[in-house]
Parts: sequence; structure tokens; C-alpha cells
Amino acid sequence: MSSTGDCFVVQAPNTTEGTIIFGRNSLDADAVTEAQEVDFYDASTALEGKPDGGADVVKANGEILRVILQKARPGAWGGDVGANDRNVSVGVSWTAQEPAGESDALTSSDILRLTLAIANNAVSAVERIGFLISNHSSDDAKFSFVVCDPSEVWLVSSGGKLWAAQRVNDGTLRITSKGLSVRTTIDKSSEGLEDALKAQGLWDGEGELNFASCFGADNEKDANWSGETPNGDGSYSLTSMFETLRSAAEAGTARSASVSVLTTGISCHWFTATPNACESVFKPFVFAPNPKISPLTKVQPDSTHTLLYKLHEQRKPAAVEDLKALEAACVEELNSYLAEHQSVDEELDELMKDCVEAEVKFYR
Repeated sequence: MSSTGDCFVVQAPNTTEGTIIFGRNSLDADAVTEAQEVDFYDASTALEGKPDGGADVVKANGEILRVILQKARPGAWGGDVGANDRNVSVGVSWTAQEPAGESDALTSSDILRLTLAIANNAVSAVERIGFLISNHSSDDAKFSFVVCDPSEVWLVSSGGKLWAAQRVNDGTLRITSKGLSVRTTIDKSSEGLEDALKAQGLWDGEGELNFASCFGADNEKDANWSGETPNGDGSYSLTSMFETLRSAAEAGTARSASVSVLTTGISCHWFTATPNACESVFKPFVFAPNPKISPLTKVQPDSTHTLLYKLHEQRKPAAVEDLKALEAACVEELNSYLAEHQSVDEELDELMKDCVEAEVKFYR
């Protein structure tokens, strides 16, 4: 089962023109400890070890892309949030009634990985998700995704093998982890959605169609922003999202957090890979020529957690302040690089690896 996530999206005019910032706090209401794993896949491994669900669905036409994934639990094939080297980022915001382990249906995290491996932009990601839901989702599953690229933001919700998607045009949006996010604004959907809902007794055809309500999963109200609200002057930045996620984090349920800054140039992706953004440091990743991330963020055989997670759990209270200084230094150094380079070279191959290993020094 994938974790849910409290998601935040900020677009122009709140951000620098041509930039979308997507942040996500992983949540676990059942207080089941997550693996917090982060892993990178090149084109040869992005679809390796495909789950049984979906038959030959991964034999897609076109190029297979490189993918960075955050995983909720050890042994998971898919991810609950991630990005690819075409500046596309996808996150799961809510799931319910995921298929059991013996089922051959695809889970939301499977769909996320299968989508990132081939989607060149947000629209193609939405259509890919819709295809996988229609053909390979569990009849009882319900889940929602947030899909972003540098110019568009979409919400995709599903109930069984039906789905609906909404393009988001607002400058800021908080997507809660408590239900389906697509309601009455539907810009793409399953073929013949209205007839299918009526045939299944989910909608009587009267009044305005509310997709979330058809499946008993409507939040009924939008969530308020957390912390300082973006003011429309283009000043909302990466570090602003760090603070938004920290403001929204709840100690009892907050797990790993992530931020993607999506541009038509060099996008960057930041992961805590440890619980609760208030007590963690964000580490950067970019799709350099040959990226290497630390084995400390991967769950090793016969283990249920990453070594980074274990060391973070054993930290001394004073380490949190030291981590803030480390994070600020990472942001400054990467911003300086981006200001001077139009493309990524091998200098950033070990960017995330170096930051993780610098963090670990504060725990030992």
C-alpha cells in the first residue's frame, strides 16, 4: 500500500516565470513506520522487475526515461512520489482499498513508476495514468495523483477502473490526503464516464457530476494553505516550500518530504528520506549524466529501513540545528551552479550522494 501525501503546488505569478514548485509531505495515519527509501533508475532499469499486474503494459512505444523515486515501504516496486528526466513529477495524494499482495492489479505506486518511465510531459502522464487505471487497476481501489511539469498541473482521481482529471490553473493549491481531489471540474476522463457511472449506480444523472462524491470520497472543502501564503510577486522559492512543508508537518504522522522545482531548464528534486521535515534536511538531486545516490537511502536485504533512517533516529537533539546550516549550504551551492550553467555536467553526478554523506557525519 502506498502512503498518502499532503501536497502543495505553487505556480506563476507566485514563482519565477516558467517555474512550478511541487511539495509533498508523506503521511501515515496508521503510524506504520515507512522505509523512507529513495532510489534512482536509469533507462535500462526504470521498468525492471515489473509487477504481474498489467501484463505487457510496460512494453511501451518510445523512449524509456530515467526516474528518481521515493518509496513508502521496503520491497515496494513503485513509488509514492517521483520525477523523470523530462521535468515531469508525479505524486500520490490519497489511496484507499489498494489491491492485496496476491492481486495482479496495479497499485497507485506501480502506476506512478510506470508513468514516469515514459511520460514526456504532464498531459502524456495524465493519459498514461488513465490508460493504466482503465485497464489494470483494482475494481475496488480509489486513489488520486498530482501531476506536474514546468507549465501545467493536473489532478487525476480514480474509482475502480474509472478516472477523471482536472487541469489546475490557480496560482496556489493544497491537495489534502483525505479523499479524491477531482470533483466537478473534469477536463479529461474515462471514455463514456457519465454513462459508466450511471450504469454502476454511482450517479443518478441529476445535477452537476461530482466525481469524488460518486465514490463517497469528497473532502467537501478545500484545505487552507499552511504557513505564509504566496503573495503573487514571484518571490515564492524552493526554501519557501521547505518552510510550507515544515509548517504543515504533524509529528505523529509526518514521514518523508519532497520538493520538485520544475523548469524548462534544469529541474531539481529534493528529498528528506527521513521522517518529519521539521527534523530533517532536504537533499538535492538532478538528472546529471550519470547520477549516483548514496546506498544509505536504499533498504538493504534483510532490513526494513535505510541506514540513513536508522542513523537519523539515533541523532542527538543538537544535530537538527547543524542540519539547517547544511541544507542552506546545499541550496546556495546548487543555486550558484544553476546560475552559471545551461545544462548539467558530470560535476553534479554525485550531488545527492555527497549531501547524504555530509548529513550522516552529524549523526556519528
